[in-house]
Amino acid sequence: MFDRKRRCLMEYRYDPKSLCADEFINHAEIMETLEYAQAHKHDAELCRAILDKARGNLHPANDHGAIITHREAAVLLACEDAEIISEMKQLARQIKLAYYGNRIVLFAPLYLSNHCVNGCLYCPYHAKNKTIPRRKLTQDEIRAEVIALQDMGHKRLAIEAGEHPVENPIEYILESMRTIYSIKHKNGAIRRVNVNIAATTVEEYRLLKEAEIGTYILFQETYHKQNYLRLHPTGPKHDYNWHTEAHDRAMEAGIDDVGLGVLFGLDNYAYELVGLIMHAEHLEAVHGVGPHTISVPRVKPADDIDPTDFDNSLTDELFEKIIALIRIAVPYTGMIISTRESERVRAAALQYGISQISGGSRTSVGGYTEAERPHDTEQFDVSDQRTLDEVIAWLMENDHIPSFCTACYRAGRTGDRFMAFCKSGQILNYCHPNALMTLAEYLADYASPAT
Repeated sequence: MFDRKRRCLMEYRYDPKSLCADEFINHAEIMETLEYAQAHKHDAELCRAILDKARGNLHPANDHGAIITHREAAVLLACEDAEIISEMKQLARQIKLAYYGNRIVLFAPLYLSNHCVNGCLYCPYHAKNKTIPRRKLTQDEIRAEVIALQDMGHKRLAIEAGEHPVENPIEYILESMRTIYSIKHKNGAIRRVNVNIAATTVEEYRLLKEAEIGTYILFQETYHKQNYLRLHPTGPKHDYNWHTEAHDRAMEAGIDDVGLGVLFGLDNYAYELVGLIMHAEHLEAVHGVGPHTISVPRVKPADDIDPTDFDNSLTDELFEKIIALIRIAVPYTGMIISTRESERVRAAALQYGISQISGGSRTSVGGYTEAERPHDTEQFDVSDQRTLDEVIAWLMENDHIPSFCTACYRAGRTGDRFMAFCKSGQILNYCHPNALMTLAEYLADYASPAT
């Protein structure tokens, strides 16, 4: 049991085993890391030595301990040598294939409610936005949305809701999960419900565990504490430590799988990457289980949000490099990219580390039952607007195996049990045949003649 009465020290020191966010995501350590990276970015011998260390991950059955540190990853990120960058990307692709093969897991987001009391400056759901229509799905509306998703062929959902104690209490989330799991339409069923809601208490995480949550997903947004406080001026989310320590509370409550992510573009990308890897190192150090997934969203246009208001945007080329480095530094994790990104960017990202993508997504509340894509309640603009069927065909044309498999979750291979299979290289023996079987189900039940 974690001692939640423990007070963080006024003078923080870096400690990956600490339960205080100011210590396991230590600002001084990140700044020293970035200085070290800048001082060594032209050291080709060091960069190649780091890559050689990471190559141990090409043989996870023999050596799954060759994971590079956040400081080593920062050096590779700072490196500007085109030949070494090419080697990074090639290694990232090889590591992904060693762990997961060429299968790509498909999922869809399901937005339940855009009511929110927070003041996040980058999200159109913020409480002060008076132009966006507020909507919350009833259980009957959720049933209709789920049937629409099942008719596409989806088996795995990530439910999303703003933070609002009256409109979106934990009871609403739990009831919605029960509704989703209960729907068996034609040959369809949702087999895994991942949950992306605001940081909450150990007690409420226990309720999510009892409701058979898949992965608890919570994006950090930014690891830079002062910028975090500026970007979240009002609402419960303003509390940096409460938010950053949420995954520890979730795991204390018995949730086996947690997902990390930052919103690239809010702060300096190098700071964010180092913070993200430090967070993964912290979960490993404390719980013996790193993040089940890592998501890599970028700031995108939305109702009253202009990405140019944030001066930390990154190019597609740099974005691809970051994806490759996350795969190298956290080889076991599932990496997610959404329809925020274009087809071209997603194609490149699949080569360098991404193992899960959304397809046929709508980011508006109630969007799946609308004939036309509604834009008035979207959380962000969808760049890749292809149907799920088109995404499936595209994946197969590019030598990927689309997968709707949820066998690990249903067989109890979660948390440390999943990681034991993954880090030893054995998970591939399950992923590949199960991906083929679920693809065959999709082709028989849902695919267009062309697919």
